[in-house]
Amino acid sequence: MAAISGGRGRRHAPAPVPGAVRFRAACPDCRGRFELGAGALRLAIGASRRTTFYTFTCPECGSAVRKPAGERIIELLSGGGVRTLRLHTALR
Repeated sequence: MAAISGGRGRRHAPAPVPGAVRFRAACPDCRGRFELGAGALRLAIGASRRTTFYTFTCPECGSAVRKPAGERIIELLSGGGVRTLRLHTALR
């Protein structure tokens, strides 16, 4: 697979490593669509739907993107090697 190209003045994503897991993603700001390796994503698992999400930086416009993660997304990302942070609530 060739490197994902942006447009004029945009950064290019590195060529994928054969056999490496790639995830399709989209940026809500620039509407770019691309593939990211596990190292480009972070998964946070909290106590509620509001505190369970994944993040990445758009390789086309540089925006920080945060999207909700349901059970299926959690399964795919964690199974694909995405670094996961478990958020804990403070005891009262």
